Amino acid sequence: MLSRAHRAALAVAAAAITTSFTLVPAHAEPSPQYGAAESVAPSSLDLRLRHGYVSSPKSRQAACAARYVSCGLASTQPQSVKGVKNLRRCSGNNPAFRELDDETKPWPATKVKSNIVTFTWVLTAAYRTGTWDYYIGNTRIARFDNQGAVPTSPVAHTVDLGGRTGRLKVLAVWNIADTDDAYYSCVDLQR
Repeated sequence: MLSRAHRAALAVAAAAITTSFTLVPAHAEPSPQYGAAESVAPSSLDLRLRHGYVSSPKSRQAACAARYVSCGLASTQPQSVKGVKNLRRCSGNNPAFRELDDETKPWPATKVKSNIVTFTWVLTAAYRTGTWDYYIGNTRIARFDNQGAVPTSPVAHTVDLGGRTGRLKVLAVWNIADTDDAYYSCVDLQR
């Protein structure tokens, strides 16, 4: 059962979705940081600031934004899927993006012919970056160390799928260097 505060937060988020959003340049002040123990309710997201997600191959939130799949907040804020580091969920364990974890949704899978796939992130607010990690299940298949530098958009990483075939879900994680935050993006592939 949702608390009164959570119901109010959901109402605010639903109202915000129906309004238009103004993009803020990448050099704008970052949104407030959320501690590991603090819940990130939809109303606590700064709707004016943007962050980043995998745009190619099309991630789940990119599919939401393109209206291929019905996804709630991810349809208007694909770049805002943020949680604490070290999670293995498409939503970043953020309740506002819970739909991204739903394996019963018809997520489109990008067909790839090779074990080598280039993942491209679009960043609309850049942060000092620790690492970019890629997982299939709980196995990390690639890591790119940014050594705390601020990346420029777009960011591309070439990842080896390690001979895996069939339908694959790759979890891409952008770990921010100077906070406990990470941005999460799941990409469905057919190899």
